[in-house]
Amino acid sequence: MPLETSHVHSMQITDDLSQLLDILPPSIRLALADHPQRDSLIEVVMDLGRLPEARFPKEAIYLGDIPISKEDLQFSIQRVGYFSGDNRAGIERTLHRISAIRNRTDDIIGLTCRVGRAVFGTIAMIRDLVETGQSILLLGRPGVGKTTALREIARVLAEDLKKRVVIIDTSNEIAGDGDIPHPAIGRARRMQVARPELQHQVMIEAVENHMPEVIVIDEIGTELEALAARTIAERGVQLVGTAHGNRIENLIKNPTLSDLVGGIQAVTLGDEEARRRGSQKTVLERKAPPTFAIAVEMLERQRWVIHADVAQTVDILLRGKEPGFQTRSVDEQGEVQITQETPQIQPKIPSFGQPDPFTGSPRPTGWRASGRMAPLAPVDSAPLKTVENHEFEQLLDKSWVQSEEETDKIRVPGPNGEDLPVYIYPYGLGRSQLEQVIEVLNLPIVLTKDLENADAVIALRTHVKTHSKLRHAAKGRNVPIYGIKSNTIPQITRVLRRLLGMDDHKDPEGVDLRLFSRGGNDDELEGLEEARLAVEQIVIPTGQPVELLPRSPKVRKMQHELVEHYRLQSDSFGEEPNRRLRIYPA
Repeated sequence: MPLETSHVHSMQITDDLSQLLDILPPSIRLALADHPQRDSLIEVVMDLGRLPEARFPKEAIYLGDIPISKEDLQFSIQRVGYFSGDNRAGIERTLHRISAIRNRTDDIIGLTCRVGRAVFGTIAMIRDLVETGQSILLLGRPGVGKTTALREIARVLAEDLKKRVVIIDTSNEIAGDGDIPHPAIGRARRMQVARPELQHQVMIEAVENHMPEVIVIDEIGTELEALAARTIAERGVQLVGTAHGNRIENLIKNPTLSDLVGGIQAVTLGDEEARRRGSQKTVLERKAPPTFAIAVEMLERQRWVIHADVAQTVDILLRGKEPGFQTRSVDEQGEVQITQETPQIQPKIPSFGQPDPFTGSPRPTGWRASGRMAPLAPVDSAPLKTVENHEFEQLLDKSWVQSEEETDKIRVPGPNGEDLPVYIYPYGLGRSQLEQVIEVLNLPIVLTKDLENADAVIALRTHVKTHSKLRHAAKGRNVPIYGIKSNTIPQITRVLRRLLGMDDHKDPEGVDLRLFSRGGNDDELEGLEEARLAVEQIVIPTGQPVELLPRSPKVRKMQHELVEHYRLQSDSFGEEPNRRLRIYPA
């Protein structure tokens, strides 16, 4: 593959290392002062009763042979800033991060003192993308340099491109601790966040109050933050942000963050379209344009994968194909090498069974293919709903009373000590839709065709009411039955989450937002979804009040009704058009 090369300016590194060493106990400071690898130090770890440890890129060493005492920890704690809600503190006018580990009585018993470095010239690999004005999302594992790159992007946009840049600095990692930001961000402005859960509000406040052309944000991690990011992008502001996850595939499978790449929904195709695509009738598709037009996967510090069109990449991944991408790296001479990868890979074929020895394609193993599904007497050709109830029951009976080879159920303990996975017996439901929900939400559930091995049965409520054989069979085996109204993705999702104990609001029916929007438009549904997330993820679990984004009077009225459904209080405040809802804990 032909390579393009461009020269990278020599990188300058500012680390203020002496100020980090000053907060360490004298014995540790002396051990590091003349260490040959001092300039590549990543972090110093101090845990009560253990030897202090220094970590470098390729090794970790002990600093002395005297375990850390409470006095050592107190020495360092007194010399750093305030520990915020995410247990992080800093040293004023530096980029160092001090993170605390606490015991059950809230005393600090461990410190991770991480070196913060401002590296000038680190974004030469993607400078052309930064200059396009499109929103950019940086992905990568912790420690790969996402925050360092974000800091440099903010400086380049503010100083070299003369743009109005506002940094949302939740943990004071981008611009350092204290009220005066670190010079590494150049002319960019910094807004601090009082508590991590308020990050999405500060994002909106920055747009409304300070007229930025660019918003820079580290660690988008909740649905409210993802929603705020979409709102900002739709207002024409360039977004540069980071999220946890190595690849775009991780975001697609993450229900919390999938909206950053457009959101995922299940769509039922017509017969003709399904045949044309060569796919199942129910497929996954992108819901909306991605919030971020460009994605950068930071695999290593000097090797990044570029997806210049996130929408196209997500669409290709959802069809089971491998997307093309661009790899950029820096060689020893400091030059950027760009490689264009365009894999010609056939679509992934779902595995239905063992490969056929003649064709090589998977061989179906269902009851029909094996001859175990006996033909029934023909029923009336009228639609299914007009078939007599006993005939429909006969049709279902033939399809569900099937035995499988007995296998031992493999169990592992879940986070709360429960046995996982849960074995589910579906009765009269579309198996493909169940499998898609389980796969997309990554639920610890296995579908079984053997009622003897099932932990629970899922069936339509109409079947549960009218078909006594199902009730008696389940009762005889002491297996609970979960009924759902209709064979749709939302209903299936709700019952599976309830079955796993994942419903936060303990509402037996779940909250159908359409009841509140009365079939309304996208703005109404978005406003209701924002209110629901605020209640279920912040107000109820943490007992903190939450302010929502500004909405029209009609949408605010619907939000009030939704909040009352949770038996909580809310009120509106502010002036139009910025009037918005505040939700209070019980």
